[in-house]
Amino acid sequence: MNTYLLFKSLHLISVISWMAGLLYLPRIFVYHAQNNSEPIISEVFKIMEKKLFFYIMTPAMILSWLFGLLLIHEIGFEQLGQIWMILKLVFVVLLTIYHFYLGSILNQFKLNLNEHSHKFFRYINEIPTILLILIIFVVIFKPI
Repeated sequence: MNTYLLFKSLHLISVISWMAGLLYLPRIFVYHAQNNSEPIISEVFKIMEKKLFFYIMTPAMILSWLFGLLLIHEIGFEQLGQIWMILKLVFVVLLTIYHFYLGSILNQFKLNLNEHSHKFFRYINEIPTILLILIIFVVIFKPI
């Protein structure tokens, strides 16, 4: 079996799962912020947010990193010196920081301390989309 293609497939599956969560959780935050004064609805959102973050997003992020690092091992660590790989890793680190930022917002909602409006969450929801586009172009075109 070709381990490179296996790791690449598993990497793509985990990245797609992670991205789905990174795009969906802020949308839940939008609706949670709009309905935060309704205790029953707020509790439902808290459960949804927690399950998405801890049972889907975080494992998918860990697997994305794991299979990504295995891919780097397969193609050779000298690729880490390539501009495209450096850019990709910078963008992935930014996605990871964004992931943990969403986790901190999740905690604010859990403690009923959220002060952000639904519009704020609509804006930050664009961050992973922009990073995803940059990552795809960098990987496909491998500039410089």
